[in-house]
Amino acid sequence: MTSHGKNVALAWALAACSVGALCAGPVQAQGQAVTYPKQIRVVVPFSVGGSNDLFARALSQRVSTKLGITMIVDNKPGAGGAIGADFVARSEPDGANLLLTSVTFSTNAGVQTKLPYDALKSFVPVAMVARGPMLLTVANNTPWKTPAEYVAAARNPKLKINYGSAGVGSIGQMGSELLNAMSGGQALHVPYKGISNAVTDMIGGNLDMMITTAASVSGPLKAGLIRPIAVTSAQRSKFAPGLPAISEVLPGYSVESWWGVFAPAKTPKALVDALNAEIRAAGETPELRELYARESTEPSPMTSEQFSAFLSEEIAKWRKLAKERNIVAE
Repeated sequence: MTSHGKNVALAWALAACSVGALCAGPVQAQGQAVTYPKQIRVVVPFSVGGSNDLFARALSQRVSTKLGITMIVDNKPGAGGAIGADFVARSEPDGANLLLTSVTFSTNAGVQTKLPYDALKSFVPVAMVARGPMLLTVANNTPWKTPAEYVAAARNPKLKINYGSAGVGSIGQMGSELLNAMSGGQALHVPYKGISNAVTDMIGGNLDMMITTAASVSGPLKAGLIRPIAVTSAQRSKFAPGLPAISEVLPGYSVESWWGVFAPAKTPKALVDALNAEIRAAGETPELRELYARESTEPSPMTSEQFSAFLSEEIAKWRKLAKERNIVAE
């Protein structure tokens, strides 16, 4: 079994073991007595097997073992994550139902006006689990080797450059449109239903550019079938040594993938803070650091308040971009 396969199997096995954990009584958290629910359901609004699911299962095992409580992962996919998010938003604010989701949570809020919940008012951001850069990749049949070369070409309307994404409102589209907006680029969007078909078209030379996670293109990258030319984070990344940041050409440009845990609005602050501390502590274990690193991400040290401020800024950024670039969810 490969190293990746062992990590996946370990994450599943550990999560299964956590279901039989004993329930906890009151514990001290930051000087306050906190009583955890007898069972905590961690809702993942996507299918089994993806990064959201693996992170949720590994975290649940660590936290449940530490606290002596039962935590289960419940996958509720659909509507780009909105079905699972709405389930948690409507739950009692007692900590028994939590949401583990990704950056899609903020891009959905940016481009969709008819969500069944309010992304800022229906939840309490508990903890950012992990965050990391994405990659600016180009097809091998393009001449660009640096982000500066790509930006210069994208400004030329005669070249008719296109870019792909996993769909309207995806982080790939939003990151690419932010690049267009800040550079004066005119690359045209080609939306796909999922990223795999976009990758196939880029390998075939039918797609010029794409902003996506390193994990989603790891195979083609290792095989040299597509070319990475920059990272999207504000600074260079240890996960992509040698690649410049887009911000070196366009100061202020910054787009990252992230994963986070949310609770229903009005969940007691003491419980939120206690869960934040446990999630952050779990993320610093070697096993979870390794799991996160496979997605080119690192654990985040944010408090609940810092995560809330980050989320507000992120959603405001995507709403502004969606309005300026006329990005309308399907």
